[in-house]
Amino acid sequence: MSDRTVLQVKGRVLVGPDDVRDELWVVDGRVSYDRPVAARDVRTVKGWALPGLVDAHCHVGLGPHGPVDADVAEKQALADREAGTLLIRDAGSPSDTRWTDDRADLPKIIRAGRHIARTRRYIRDYAHEIEPDDLVAYVAQEARRGDGWVKLVGDWIDREVGDLTACWPREAVEAAIAEAHRLGARVTAHCFAESSLRDLVESGIDCIEHATGLTEDLIPLFASRGVAIVPTLVNIATFPQLAAGGENRYPRWSAHMRSLYERRYDTVRSAYDAGIPVYVGTDAGGHLPHGLVAAEVAELVTAGIPAVEALSATTWGARKWLGRPGLEEGAAADLVVYEQDPRTDIRVLGAPRRVVVNGRVAG
Repeated sequence: MSDRTVLQVKGRVLVGPDDVRDELWVVDGRVSYDRPVAARDVRTVKGWALPGLVDAHCHVGLGPHGPVDADVAEKQALADREAGTLLIRDAGSPSDTRWTDDRADLPKIIRAGRHIARTRRYIRDYAHEIEPDDLVAYVAQEARRGDGWVKLVGDWIDREVGDLTACWPREAVEAAIAEAHRLGARVTAHCFAESSLRDLVESGIDCIEHATGLTEDLIPLFASRGVAIVPTLVNIATFPQLAAGGENRYPRWSAHMRSLYERRYDTVRSAYDAGIPVYVGTDAGGHLPHGLVAAEVAELVTAGIPAVEALSATTWGARKWLGRPGLEEGAAADLVVYEQDPRTDIRVLGAPRRVVVNGRVAG
C-alpha cells in the first residue's frame, strides 16, 4: 500500500469497551481518525473492528521436543495471525525468534527468554535446568535476552514425592525476582499446584501462569499485590488425559491433577470476583496447536467472567497490561474485523472477517 493508498475500516470500531467510532483510516500503516485528503486509492473493509487480539501465554518456536526450525515457527505465527492474534507474550521458548521482528506480516512478540527450571523438574529440552544457587544469574541472563519478562517454572512433579512440589526455596526466588526488577523485567511463573504460590507472590512476582492451585486463603494475597493470572484453560482441559497417563506410576499426582481440573472454573471465577487481573493465554506451542485464542476467551466466559471483560482480557486490557497500544491515533494498524459485535456474541471471535497487520490486509 503506497503512501497515497489508504484503508478505510467502516462500521463500528471498538477503540475501547465504551469507545465506539464509525470509522478508522489506515495511512502509512498507522491508525488515523481523520479522513486523509490526498488518497489516490481507498480500500474499504466493513464490520466490527477490534485491536489485534493478545495471546499472553504462547510459545512460538517451541514444539513437543523442544526448539523447532524457523519454517515451523513461521507456520505457528501465521496460525496465530489467522486467528486474529497480533500480539504475543512468548512465555518461554528455546528458539531465537528475533527474525520475526523484521516480518511486517507476522504478529508482534514480547519475549520472556527461555524457561528457567530446576534440574530434571520440567519437560526435557524446553528450559535451562539449574540449581537454586544459579537462579539469580540465569534470571539476569534471560532478563537481558527477553523483552521485559522472565519465565520461571515454579512447580513440577517431584518423582521422589510422587506429586507436584515447589521447585525453588524462598530465598532463591526473592533474590531472583529482585534482580529481574532491578534490570527492568517482570517475572512470571508456571504454577499448577498450591505449594509454590505464597512464596512467589510474597517475593514480588508479577504474574502466575495457569494458577490452578489458587485457594481461598491465597486469593486475597494475589488481589492485594495486584498479581495477574493467565489461566490457559484450553491447556488445563488436558489434565484428565495427563492424569490417566500417570495413574499407575504416580497415583497421588494423578489425583491432584484431576482435582485441579475439576475446580478450574470456580478458581478462575473466584479470582476474577476478588479483583485479580485475568488475561487470555492459550499455552500454544509444545503440545498444543496455535490459533486457540477464541477458544480461550470462550472458556473464560464459561468460567463466569462477563463477555466484555473476557474480551478486554485479549484486547484493550491485555494491551495496556503489556504496555502496547491498541487502536489509538498513530498506533500501528493491527486490527481484526468481524461480521458482528463480539461483545454480544463472543463466538464471533472464532471467525475473523479480515485481519490487518501493520496496515495491510493479511492473507
